[in-house]
Amino acid sequence: MEENHSNLKDQNLSYANSKPGRENNKSSPPSVSLPVESDNYGITTGSAATAAALAALQSIKGEKVSGVNIQTPLGCLDISVKSSHKISDHSGRASVVKMPYHDPDVTINLEVHAEVHLTDKPSIIITGGEGVGRITKPGLQLPVGEVAINPVPRKMIQSNLEAALPPGKGAQVLITIPQGRKIARRTMNPRLGIVDGISILGTTGIARSMNSESFQKAKKCQLDVALAEGYQELVFVPGNIGEKLARQLLDVEDDQIIQMGNLVGYMLEEASKSDLSKLIIMGHAGKLVKIAGGIFQTEHRLADGRREIITTHTGLRGGNKKVMEEVFNSNTTEDMIEILEREGMVDMVFNSIASSIKERCQDRFDLKPEVIILKMDGTVLNSNYRVELLNHQS
Repeated sequence: MEENHSNLKDQNLSYANSKPGRENNKSSPPSVSLPVESDNYGITTGSAATAAALAALQSIKGEKVSGVNIQTPLGCLDISVKSSHKISDHSGRASVVKMPYHDPDVTINLEVHAEVHLTDKPSIIITGGEGVGRITKPGLQLPVGEVAINPVPRKMIQSNLEAALPPGKGAQVLITIPQGRKIARRTMNPRLGIVDGISILGTTGIARSMNSESFQKAKKCQLDVALAEGYQELVFVPGNIGEKLARQLLDVEDDQIIQMGNLVGYMLEEASKSDLSKLIIMGHAGKLVKIAGGIFQTEHRLADGRREIITTHTGLRGGNKKVMEEVFNSNTTEDMIEILEREGMVDMVFNSIASSIKERCQDRFDLKPEVIILKMDGTVLNSNYRVELLNHQS
């Protein structure tokens, strides 16, 4: 995942890159050495941009730069440079490819370009060009109108260039990502109001495979933006299906709909820290019923319990043994719903499940959400909510 977290330092791991880092000394951060055979770690777009900028600066000397050593918050990384060349006696250009590692990160293999122009003013100005996004909504780490190069990558670019600049010189740095606009469509950037490209991210310079903290930060950004825009009524949905149905059934703006993913507990905890006036949890039964069983990380491989939960509430609402066994032995949630529809038990069973979801949220997070449980086609399965729906549903 593109983001990363600082406890990697405490694990004394070695991290992947093309070459070993330099030896430790008292004046520089520890070496961070990445074995080539490791596919669990990579570099962030922030590290790629920093390396490209440093290579561009070094190329002004007229030398071909094939690799650079950059300082990150965790130590020094040696990073391969794909291309570099001198533009003039005062400027150079270089590019770095964000190396592959085992993660569904859409920025893997993305090429990051940097152009550096020396100036007579001892300052470093960092800008973003083609493929680097711009902020259009409040609530993120950068102000509206700013180019989407996050604070840590900015600091990394600045500190690495400062150490390499000729005495008395400054630099103007332009970061571009030729495929950035195309890749951005596959990220959360459009939802967060980041337009025209991707964000330059990273908090340590090293990306860790499937880093849960990264997912948390990405999901929380939606909440930050919504709150910064002044919304006090939000709709939490599991994912794209829930978001689509929320748009069909509720009179809300797009930024009021927050995707939780599988991080239900984390998102509800963050919501509990804000001053919301109303929270609606809405989505397909297959995800939401897990919350009724106290499952707040809903990834299937970690926890399921759907058939146990629905079977239990079927029994609590008067279902006989045969019906309970049939529900329990069903393959999918939709199959279970069909059985309950046949028995005329849908409303009472899912009202019971919705009540349990509310109780779980109140006990754990001191939240009192409205709960709307849906079939895949958008049919509402429970009736014990106080929300006005569109399309004449009640």
